[in-house]
Amino acid sequence: MASTRLDPIDRKILAELQADGRMTNVELAKRVGISAPPCLRRVRTLEESGYIKGYHADVDSHELGFEVQVFANVGLASQAEADLSAFEDKCRAWPLVRECHMLNGEVDFILKCVAPDLSSFQSFLTGELLTTPNVASVKTSLVIRQAKDSPGVPFDVLEARLAKSA
Repeated sequence: MASTRLDPIDRKILAELQADGRMTNVELAKRVGISAPPCLRRVRTLEESGYIKGYHADVDSHELGFEVQVFANVGLASQAEADLSAFEDKCRAWPLVRECHMLNGEVDFILKCVAPDLSSFQSFLTGELLTTPNVASVKTSLVIRQAKDSPGVPFDVLEARLAKSA
């Protein structure tokens, strides 16, 4: 497990930054119980090692006028690596597609899409997604309500697993 290379302070830094990536280094150091200079060195090492991929604002899509959220299950006619990569490239280029995950099972990909309104999503669906080469099927599900949105990982579960294996 990759997380075993991290000590408890590193994991605490990651948990704190995941909860609030805007806090100052001084505040972070205080929360994890070390002084600011080694805290900053640890954060930079975590960034360089790829544990921290970036920092982002949690933007409210509804407040910005994106009223529609849809999950699209996409089946491809061919699952050859070149065809999978070509589809992933298309997904990266579509602004309405916010997430794209390749799956194992009945469908090949699930896409999380946002749109200002239903007609905008429908235009994307019929004009872009359904006309993409190699797309064999698309089944969509309109989000009615979001009950939970917790990005990242559950650090309490990680700590429990590590304590169990120690």
